[in-house]
Amino acid sequence: MANFSKSHVPQFTVEVYQNEFLPEGGREVNAIATVTSTGGGTVGGAVSAPHLFSTAGGGTDAAVALMVDCSGSMDYPPTKMRGAREASAAAIDALRDGVHFAVIAGTHVAKEIYPGEGRLAVADATTRGQAKQALRKLSAGGGTAIGTWLKLADRLLASADVSIRHGILLTDGRNEHESPEDLRAALDACAGRFTCDARGVGTDWEVKEVTGIASALIGTADIVADPAHLAEDFTRMMETAMGKEVADVALRLWTPLGSEIKFVKQVAPTVEELTERRTEAGPRAGDYPTGSWGDESRDYHVCVQVPNAELGQEMLAARVSLVIPRPDGTAQTLSQGLVRAVWTDDMAASTSINPQVAHYTGQAELAQAIQQGLDARKSGDADGATAKLGRAVQLAALSGNADTAKLLSKVVDVVDAAEGTVRLKAKVAEADEMTLETRSTKTVRVKSAKNVEPVKNAENTEK
Repeated sequence: MANFSKSHVPQFTVEVYQNEFLPEGGREVNAIATVTSTGGGTVGGAVSAPHLFSTAGGGTDAAVALMVDCSGSMDYPPTKMRGAREASAAAIDALRDGVHFAVIAGTHVAKEIYPGEGRLAVADATTRGQAKQALRKLSAGGGTAIGTWLKLADRLLASADVSIRHGILLTDGRNEHESPEDLRAALDACAGRFTCDARGVGTDWEVKEVTGIASALIGTADIVADPAHLAEDFTRMMETAMGKEVADVALRLWTPLGSEIKFVKQVAPTVEELTERRTEAGPRAGDYPTGSWGDESRDYHVCVQVPNAELGQEMLAARVSLVIPRPDGTAQTLSQGLVRAVWTDDMAASTSINPQVAHYTGQAELAQAIQQGLDARKSGDADGATAKLGRAVQLAALSGNADTAKLLSKVVDVVDAAEGTVRLKAKVAEADEMTLETRSTKTVRVKSAKNVEPVKNAENTEK
């Protein structure tokens, strides 16, 4: 069991932003739930059971597996393999004392490089030194079968009695030595067992493969086009992993009889569809996985279809809770917020769009427009690509998403951002196109979020 300290228990809050007013006949309720976790204090006014929380703030209740691509293409150019060794060493340096860890060399098979024999090492000055020594022996040769890497990482991580299990995966090429079905089966087997950040180095890998791995395992995905930047990126990833304090957090939605969840999406810091990941959690309740949390805040868009009601009526449309599992199979609630529905004949009230909902609807459309535009461009549909990427430029400008606007400007010439008028560039660097695609789901928060009050709904009752 992990060492437990009251100071390491995070405090979770849920704030709901919505326009609760519906016109006569209105049935669709949209809300943004902002979930924030801050370190220290107690959860729900009481110190929670120690087995539910890690002490990643102290760094001991965690296990990490580094998966390093060692396929033959990592030698072209040689800077990729050298960068991978240096990045892995930097990540190992960022491990806190007491964290369990292993290093895996990935080709068409997965091989334990350190410590070996199906074990995990425990980080201290000696094991970090030994691991970095082992990294020097990494060499390129063989194919790529990422599913085998993930399955080995899962076996190793499962051997540690810890709360936080995390993988970091680096690849430079396409997953050519196993079928897409094999990779999908491996991801399905690993989902919910550990989280994983995935990185593509260079430009010879498949964006949808890498982002798909990160999405399935509730991690982050990114491109590191220049191997020289790998060490910095790996250090940052490991530091973030070391900051995780509580694992297996689920977003639980309860809805009243006759209501239906239309969709659930994470919308910040990235767009992530969660609707199909629901697992039933009792009568009219379902859980959606969110992975591990440190000090951070995320936003979720919940859309509920409620039964029709008369003007003047109101009801609880949904209850949004953050829960973690107990060993006895029950769940502990960390925090919750309520989504309301009120029917009114006040046209101004019922037609007003909540700024948080409007903003994130636009951010989700932005991500979709980029992906569709790039797909059209690749298929030779210049008109379709121009229309979609023009809409993306317009949405990025409207929402103040400057990072995405900058990436778009490397793929299109912007004539009028406000109108979405663009021209496709005749020549686009492959790294620029891949960066835009990989980062297309990254969002920005509402500019005036500090001035937007959450809905005061604590007095609602279930109906």
